Amino acid sequence: MRHNSFLVTSRFERFSLRILQFGAIAVVLAVTTFHVFELDRFFIPKELVLHATAALAGLLVMRSLWRMNVTRVDLLLTGFLVLSALSALMATNRWLAMRALAVSASSILIFWVARALRDAGLARPLLGALALAVVVAAATSLLQTYGLHTDLFSENRAPGGTLGNRNFIAHVAAFGFPFLLLCALRAQRRSVYLRWAIATAFVIASLVLTRSRAAWLAFAAVVLVLIVAMLFAAPLRRDWATWKRLIGIAVLAGCGVALALLLPNALRWRENNPYLESVRRMAGYSEGSGHGRLVQYGQSLLMAVRHPLFGVGPGNWPVVYPSRVPRNDPSLDQLNDGMTSNPWPSSDWIACISERGITAFVLLALVFLRFASTGLKQLFRAADAQEALAAAALLAIVAGAVIAGTFDAVLLLAVPAFLVWAAIGALWIPEETSPHPSWRFALLAFLALSIYGVVRSASQIMAMDIFVTNSDRASLTRAARIDPGNYRLRLRLAHMGGRARCEHARAAHALFPSARAAIDASRGCGK
Repeated sequence: MRHNSFLVTSRFERFSLRILQFGAIAVVLAVTTFHVFELDRFFIPKELVLHATAALAGLLVMRSLWRMNVTRVDLLLTGFLVLSALSALMATNRWLAMRALAVSASSILIFWVARALRDAGLARPLLGALALAVVVAAATSLLQTYGLHTDLFSENRAPGGTLGNRNFIAHVAAFGFPFLLLCALRAQRRSVYLRWAIATAFVIASLVLTRSRAAWLAFAAVVLVLIVAMLFAAPLRRDWATWKRLIGIAVLAGCGVALALLLPNALRWRENNPYLESVRRMAGYSEGSGHGRLVQYGQSLLMAVRHPLFGVGPGNWPVVYPSRVPRNDPSLDQLNDGMTSNPWPSSDWIACISERGITAFVLLALVFLRFASTGLKQLFRAADAQEALAAAALLAIVAGAVIAGTFDAVLLLAVPAFLVWAAIGALWIPEETSPHPSWRFALLAFLALSIYGVVRSASQIMAMDIFVTNSDRASLTRAARIDPGNYRLRLRLAHMGGRARCEHARAAHALFPSARAAIDASRGCGK
């Protein structure tokens, strides 16, 4: 009887692995062609994949998760989500709050699923799929770089490929580099090693071509961590085969970068020497976007001081920020008065502390400190080069995600959240575990939020489709019922007039109270 039970559990775990493998590729490629929604046409389909993958994979390994012992990290993550949920209940725009909350829940659920798969001995194929997803993302960026034009790409943020923004591609390449390095150095056959080494060269070339300074800094941190780990871990320091393979990857990467810079491409930079200019300005914060970040960070921290316990609500930074800053603030959209240029601040950590409060930020910071400290112990306790490589990759991924998230939005977004949390779950080995009576309730809550995310993202896509394919009032009203939190849809209905004008105008104003367009549309409608 026990033997049959094991077979059933193993089958479900393998199905869950396939779903995570497929989801890793799908989350990179998922995009719509609704150009009116230039950012959300990339974000929402990817969020749908994130939620669907987390929910399906979680349901398949529910039995394993149900019995999984709880670590301090799990308790910290649960506390983080509880505080985020309380913050969401008090947010101005609860639609944005629930959307951000669902992304956090699905990301953490994927982390737990990856841990269950690692316990089942399935970490290596999962990491291989994550590495392949990084290669696919870089490939779409290179295709756009060298002239491929398709509605699936954004021309305004080239070369962003199917991620829609060059910075997002660069982030994935920076923290994804350890995925590929691990696959290459662990390869048992020379042909497999060569394929991963070439893929690594392509990914690094795409990173250089993006000119993303935050990602370049993150990549520098990743390389530094890997080099230090190689030197200080005895199994790696003495493994000449690993060093030879590493030298081969470095040579191929150098050739790939040189070739990428020499080949004519379709990118239109304003500077004569754009890459040298980016290197020169990498640490510059006295002007340009660097100065804008400092101003934004300062104002966002003031928001956190005003709302220290729960913040302004997950995803609500763009709702509150315009009301707290002067009209010439560099983060504001100059074409849409009362709106921000981006729907998130230029830092995961600033977003966390301003949107979810100081306590939630501390809990999340402790989670990553725990990952780093455990990774160091794994590194120095490693019995062989394989274990040491896994520990070094874990430390490098954490470093890359933390540094990139310091200067840009990273883990707030579906693609990096999926890849980073899945990789950490597959590589991190907890030291202390113990049963916890409330664990099952927390697990069910995370699963419920992931399922909510599936429904919410699908509803948003349906409403977007109606918006771009229909112009009559009846269709747009139906779309507003499907997605009540769609600001652009509400504003369009308000501008169409009619008896329901004030209903939609007030709804738009409630979603973004500082937006001048919503204020003008609701004038004369009362409260």
